[in-house]
Amino acid sequence: MKVAVLMGGRSAEREISLRTGRGIAQALRSLGHQVVAVDSATGRLLPAGDEEQGAPSLASLERVEPGALVSASSMREAEVVFIALHGGAGEDGTLQALLDLAGKPYTGSGVLASALAMNKAMSKRIFEREGIPTPRWRLVRDDDPPEAVESGALGGYPLVVKPNEQGSTVGLTIVGRTEDLAAALRTAAEHGPEILVEEYIPGRELTVAVMGREALPIVEIRPRDGFYDYESKYTAGRSEYFCPADLPVELARRIADLGLRAALGLGCSGVSRVDFRLSPANEPFCLEVNTIPGMTPTSLVPMAAKARGMDYDQLVARMLELAVAGARRHPRAATGV
Repeated sequence: MKVAVLMGGRSAEREISLRTGRGIAQALRSLGHQVVAVDSATGRLLPAGDEEQGAPSLASLERVEPGALVSASSMREAEVVFIALHGGAGEDGTLQALLDLAGKPYTGSGVLASALAMNKAMSKRIFEREGIPTPRWRLVRDDDPPEAVESGALGGYPLVVKPNEQGSTVGLTIVGRTEDLAAALRTAAEHGPEILVEEYIPGRELTVAVMGREALPIVEIRPRDGFYDYESKYTAGRSEYFCPADLPVELARRIADLGLRAALGLGCSGVSRVDFRLSPANEPFCLEVNTIPGMTPTSLVPMAAKARGMDYDQLVARMLELAVAGARRHPRAATGV
């Protein structure tokens, strides 16, 4: 099968996307597919086997028109597009809409689910409607004063402050006192005009990978220092991982069910990942859903798949199968692009 792997992009998560894309491209080639790796920020091909090093840095990128991406010959010839982008237009439904118009099958969730999952406030509204517990929260804008947070309504300090539409803990701060709130709001505002302020849930960090309509074994993350921030996620040795997580059977079932309900409630398809905090009282709280989870060597979905009995290549093959099956069930009208 001819597969185009879209990676890179212009978001703050470009570096991680390049790592993800490189691993996926290598797996697809080992499975016998014809693969081209495309940097969605430029529309250019990346060298086979050296995709990560062959891509320009975020600071050196030139602007590219969106139409140039799907009109490139590599995209026109692809039978399936494997999306390996994180954050920004690659994960918020924009690219998915473009591929729908082009009539190209692609991995992961569609336009609406992608947009809902990227917007944390919208996700939380759906969680609350579906009876999925989530930390108390408030949405503020970058021009609101710190007093607009109303910390007392969120249970007081500490609070979690983060951009409403970012991933990988980019722009996130845990605020322990009133004096630090304004600086945290400014940090989050660097990534967008809307800021989510959330009740901090002490306890354990858990994640549920969802593959199709199946919840994979739960992963527990224990950062060695502080909280599970960007560095802890993507630097080898900065966190410990336990899969399956050491949980009572009934509690594990409940969390897995909540993860599945959260993903399906947003309309996710393919493979997604649902993040939780588990309080000291063993109460799970759903934080967010990632529609294009990382696929680097330290990523959580490959870890959960391994506990399920699937190696990395088998996981990639399953993601491709789900994309093809979804396209057959819901064909999109091609526009001749």
